[in-house]
This record gives sequence, C-alpha cells and structure tokens, in this order.
Amino acid sequence: MKYIDPHIHMTSRTTDDYEAMHKAGIVAIIEPAFWLGQPRTEVGSFKDYFSSLVGWEQFRASQFGIKHYSTIGLNSKEANNEPLAEQVMDLLPLFALKENVVAIGEIGYDDQTAAEDKYFRLQIELAKELELPIMIHTPHRGKKKGTTRSMDVLEEHQIDPSKVVIDHNNEETVKEVLDRGYWAAFTIYPRTKMGSERMVDLVEQYGPERIIIDSAADWGVSDPLAVPKTANLMLKKGMSETVIQTTCYQNALAAYGQSGVMKETDWLDGVEYDQSVLYGGNSVLRGGQTPKKSSPDIVEN
Repeated sequence: MKYIDPHIHMTSRTTDDYEAMHKAGIVAIIEPAFWLGQPRTEVGSFKDYFSSLVGWEQFRASQFGIKHYSTIGLNSKEANNEPLAEQVMDLLPLFALKENVVAIGEIGYDDQTAAEDKYFRLQIELAKELELPIMIHTPHRGKKKGTTRSMDVLEEHQIDPSKVVIDHNNEETVKEVLDRGYWAAFTIYPRTKMGSERMVDLVEQYGPERIIIDSAADWGVSDPLAVPKTANLMLKKGMSETVIQTTCYQNALAAYGQSGVMKETDWLDGVEYDQSVLYGGNSVLRGGQTPKKSSPDIVEN
C-alpha cells in the first residue's frame, strides 16, 4: 500500500526517518509551519524557517523518494507576540504561493486569546484570497470549546467546510466536526492525543468518509511511522484495504489536492532522486558515502 502523512514536521526529524518512511510505503508528506519549542524573537527567523520548508526540506525529502509539500502560517502560540506577528503577516503572502504550498496552516487557537483570534481571522482571509485550503490546529487545553469556536469563526468568514482540515481531533470533537462538513484529521501520538487502537475504534464507529490519519511527528516523543503502523493495525482488525487507503491516503489527497498543487502524478511513478545532486552546495550525504539515485538504484563514485 501507498500512504500519505499529511501532517509531519520533518525539519525536526533525521534522514533515517526519511529512509524508514519510504521503506514503509509513505510516498508523500505535508509539513505544516509550526511552533519550534521556544519563542522566535525576530521576523528573520520566520523568513529562514519558511524558506527551508519550501526549499531545503523539499529537496531533502526528494533525496529519499518522498514528495514533500508544506503549509504556511503563523502558529497560534506565536500570534500572542503581536509586534512580531504583524511582521510575520507581511511575510506570509510571499511564501504561500510557493510551488509546494498546499494550504494556509496550521492556524487556530492555543490559549484562545484575543490576539490568537485576530491573527486566525486574518489568515482565514488570506486563504480565501489565495483560494487555498486551511489546516486548523485545535488547542490542547479546552479542545472541545476551541474546536467549536474554530468552526464558528470559519463559518463567520463564509469558508466552505470542504476546504478545511480540522486536525488533532479526539472522541470529544469528531462528531461535531464531521456533522458540520469538515475534514477530521487525527494525530497518532504514542501514549497521548490519539493512539492507533482508539483510531481504529473511531473509524469503525464513523466510517472512513472525511477522516484523515497523520503522525504530526516533531521534536518530541512521536512516531514518523504512525500512519503505516495504524494502517497495519486496521488490516489486522479486519478492515478492508479500501477503508485503509481512504483514511491513510485518498482523503488527504482529496482535501489538499484542492490547492491545485498536490497531484497524485507527482509520485505515482516514483519520485526521481539523485543523491549526487547538491542543493545550495549541500548534500544529504557525508564524505565517503555512496550516492543513490532512483534509476539505477546505486551510482558508483
């Protein structure tokens, strides 16, 4: 089977992860702009980070046979630094139309402050202007309230729910998200958020329509193979390959394919790569390592 991981933060992962993901059947990924673990203090740090998402990280993924897309946005935690947030808002249009950007995100609420609400709404309007889908981050605290509020705000801005992926759902939020017509994404984290067993139960309860499974793997305890592992568990539990492909591949393609950027043809015949190629003078290899390429598999030095 082929899989898409439509929410994974590869900037904080290693090349070993890329190799393992490719071997497990992951053919395409989406890397959302997100919180780095500590506050950024200068707008230049955002500029460099966004540049890496649309540049170096896209190249690095390709060197392991994986198609890389990204989403661009101001994370809700960082919206609370308003002087910096204003400068970041000026940057976003410069990156949102880059070649691998499939949505504005991840945006939404963290502590559900007035500042978060302000920049959430501004980014919703940017997505409308650019005709891009939206990826929503639902808060870790007060999740149900924040999820409902996020959808209320989206509807105030007259956003078609079919253009929005609401992520980090759980048993508390999924019914309302699906009932209101949104894509419901689930983060599979070890021992927290949504485990694979719980995910299987939810797919059995609600069916595969508009349900998306992702890993959101980042710099914390997380698993970049969460999507194929969950798919394997679904298979063991007797679910059909159609249901698995719908939740672990097709729905993500349908949701983010609305951008016009993400196309199955980008990876259907394999992602071409040549590890002898450099990006800005840099390689994914180190001295003495033998570069590989997609055809033939091995290139001699």
